[in-house]
Amino acid sequence: MHKKCHKAIKNVNSSKKVLGLLKFRDMLTANTIKLIKSLQQKKYRKQTGLFIAEGQRLVDDLLTSSLQIKSIYFTELWNNTGHSIDNRFVKISHKDMARISGLITASPVLAVVSTPQFVFNINKSSNSLMLALDSVQDPGNMGTIIRLADWFGIREIICTPDSADAFAPKVVQATMGAIARVKVIYTNLATTIADAKMVKVPVYGTFLDGNNIYTHNLQKNGIVVLGNEGKGISKEIENLISEKITIPNFVEQGNTSESLNVAMATAIVCSEFRRRMV
Repeated sequence: MHKKCHKAIKNVNSSKKVLGLLKFRDMLTANTIKLIKSLQQKKYRKQTGLFIAEGQRLVDDLLTSSLQIKSIYFTELWNNTGHSIDNRFVKISHKDMARISGLITASPVLAVVSTPQFVFNINKSSNSLMLALDSVQDPGNMGTIIRLADWFGIREIICTPDSADAFAPKVVQATMGAIARVKVIYTNLATTIADAKMVKVPVYGTFLDGNNIYTHNLQKNGIVVLGNEGKGISKEIENLISEKITIPNFVEQGNTSESLNVAMATAIVCSEFRRRMV
């Protein structure tokens, strides 16, 4: 057997052995349960600087990311995929997992993670394609947009402070692990866009009356602004956008939907920008 393969198998077997030796906690302390359950609310996530992530794939992605994991609670059903076991890992009963889980059916693993504090630097990101969310407030849309950004290789999303919390449990779940790879930065969007324009970064915005995205000249870099689900892009931000684009409908006659869901629009916009690079 190849030495590397033998070593990998040995490490996995070693991890399993350690997991087996870890004793169940008869019960989590009341304070621990209270803390973890409080992280379902934005107020306490902000106070503690922590968020929770549940599920095998999600925790696996976080364990291989640069994010700081404070603790990992797991049951005997958790399938450790070769991660080194240390004092962050706590083996608990299914009953206790159900107590701390925010899911209808508790997963076998839950992580408590430090909320990252990213700082946006336009000089370092000027050659990249970025998304900007102007008051996108639906958690499902936020999670889907983060997942889309990950799929299309977009590493930064800039958000207005009133946009949905990227670290809310529902959003984290919806990202399917993308939260471990995409930086979500809350900042003054107007100031950020103004700074981008100062260094000649293209700023696109999605509007119903914009230029056809399929025929408009698109650069490989820039900021693409997407607006609120009901109100679209605010007037303040609109005044800063240099290039308005739209996704045309293809209905020749009769009525059609007034607009696209913001997450759907994000998928089409990202796809078209990346298609130009092929």
